[in-house]
Amino acid sequence: MNETYKAMTECAGEAARIAGKVPGHSLDGPTTCSDFDLRTLVNHWVLYTSYGLEHRALKKQLPQELVERDFAAEEDWPAAYAAQLDRALEAWSDPAAWEGEVSFGGGHAAPASQVAEMIVKEMAVHGWDVARSIGEDFRIGDESAALVLRVVEEHGDLYRSYQGFADPVALPASASLFDRALAASGRDPRWSR
Repeated sequence: MNETYKAMTECAGEAARIAGKVPGHSLDGPTTCSDFDLRTLVNHWVLYTSYGLEHRALKKQLPQELVERDFAAEEDWPAAYAAQLDRALEAWSDPAAWEGEVSFGGGHAAPASQVAEMIVKEMAVHGWDVARSIGEDFRIGDESAALVLRVVEEHGDLYRSYQGFADPVALPASASLFDRALAASGRDPRWSR
């Protein structure tokens, strides 16, 4: 359909793969996000990148029940997450989802295509957070990585204004596109647990 939908599809597949590798017994462990343990990070990731992704396509707000839900406490949350990602992709396969503006809380709204890009960035960057926190890698191709890098660079100041990003991390010029996106978001791609 478009480059954002292709990246969304690729990142969703990788997110589902990583979710399936999260060990259920160690959700209290540390993560790349110093303010989040693994359970908090997983819940944030699942909420915004699957339910939030679908609701934004449908131009609906997330209900409070979802915002407060402990997805990681549910027995087979990785399979439920993968199924919800599929529903979100289906919602965005409708050309009408890409039209008009989407409200995303706090009285803010943006073109639907821009909101979609920002959620793809969230899926990839927090997917990397989850992956690295369990000793895995989040792998996406250069086209998706280029989109994530562009979104990080375009909206970095906004994310930093509410502590969503830290200061950029210096990397060698030879760094991959995805590593550059991570570094621009204040993450160190060399981080290991």
